[in-house]
Amino acid sequence: MDRYPAPARPIVSAMEAAAAAAPDRTISFQGAPGANSHVAVTEACPDGLPLPCFSFEDAIAAVQERRAAKAMIPIENSLFGRVADIHFLLPESGLVIVGEHFLPIRYALMGLGEMADVRQAISHPQALGQCRGWLRARSIDPMAYPDTAGAAARAVEIGDPKVAAIAPPAAAALYGLKTLATGLEDSDDNMTRFVILAPEAEPLPQKVTLMTSLIFEVKNVPAALYKAMGGFATNGVNMTKLESYQVGASFAATTFYADIEGSPEDPALARALEELAFHSRWVRLLGTYPEARKRG
Repeated sequence: MDRYPAPARPIVSAMEAAAAAAPDRTISFQGAPGANSHVAVTEACPDGLPLPCFSFEDAIAAVQERRAAKAMIPIENSLFGRVADIHFLLPESGLVIVGEHFLPIRYALMGLGEMADVRQAISHPQALGQCRGWLRARSIDPMAYPDTAGAAARAVEIGDPKVAAIAPPAAAALYGLKTLATGLEDSDDNMTRFVILAPEAEPLPQKVTLMTSLIFEVKNVPAALYKAMGGFATNGVNMTKLESYQVGASFAATTFYADIEGSPEDPALARALEELAFHSRWVRLLGTYPEARKRG
């Protein structure tokens, strides 16, 4: 609780109390009340009780400890790339992906004074990066903070009209700030993808497009990735995302995160996964869930 700015603490406390009374309805998220993750929870789970957590690890721990039924984590932004390292956070958590949600991202500049007073803007590095051009054009210096809505609370705590915050528009009213400007994002198609995590897989609806997320490590041999991907091509399976990352400091082999259309129960995808496993050191499925937005 003490990690949040003082103006956010009473709101966090009230939300924690509501969540404690009904953990089966609770959805944990990273950030202070009013953050984009909070907005995503209310859109994707309108009957849920949002539970603010200071870090991604805290949000996942809330589910592991049964203080929340699910967690909602942002994993990628259309302008700024990767948000949470889901391939590091999820595999050892014991949780699975049961859903996804796409949130259009809109930011406002909010503060205690007037627009002409502002010399610095505090926010999450992702938000600052998404508004870089707007800030540069107005000679406003960016200042990093752990989350967007927390930055709004921090601006209240600082109490200096020269220091404003970049946060979702609703955070201004939540923390008693004036909205000084809107539409700060450098692109109109700014979008963040969230995944919903739960302790167990859920029944999958019929007649909808399904997505499967997985991670795998290729063998350290020539053309390893080419061979591992062959089964998807020959079986007509559409891979919508493939991202590489390194684990540890050995640089001996590369690990990949992938999103694929379909379910492992589909014969074509089952064959593709079998071939992937043959050419990989290991394959780990992260979850199968309904597609929230058509790719492409």
